[in-house]
Amino acid sequence: MNYQIKASSISNKDAVIHIKESNINFGTTSKTAEVLPNPAELFLGSFAACMLKNVERFSIMMKFTYSKTTLEVNATRLENPPRMDNIFYDLKIYSNDKKLNIDLLKKNIEKFGTIYNTIKLSCAISGTINQFENV
Repeated sequence: MNYQIKASSISNKDAVIHIKESNINFGTTSKTAEVLPNPAELFLGSFAACMLKNVERFSIMMKFTYSKTTLEVNATRLENPPRMDNIFYDLKIYSNDKKLNIDLLKKNIEKFGTIYNTIKLSCAISGTINQFENV
């Protein structure tokens, strides 16, 4: 598979990523540092999107149902050279399904996640997956 995106920016303004029919604005100036995501946050967002896509994918393959998921991702930025390190995630799956095998789901996400596997070549990833009953 091959992927393609486009991005553009204007001097002293912010930038946008063009993907299919979506436009994702991101900050490149200090004026919007508190409002728009920065490149590091987009990077972590891509990691999160990979994990959530795989929850959906494996819910079908592993035959479990869930109502929603929430995911928090934290990372440390090292200075020299500038890079991400020690990514930690906390994935919560809201499901009453007894067929949900958390250990197998975690193993599948770690084995088959494209972004997950790309990132783990350059930094440590750890995290937890927990099941919560629907309310």
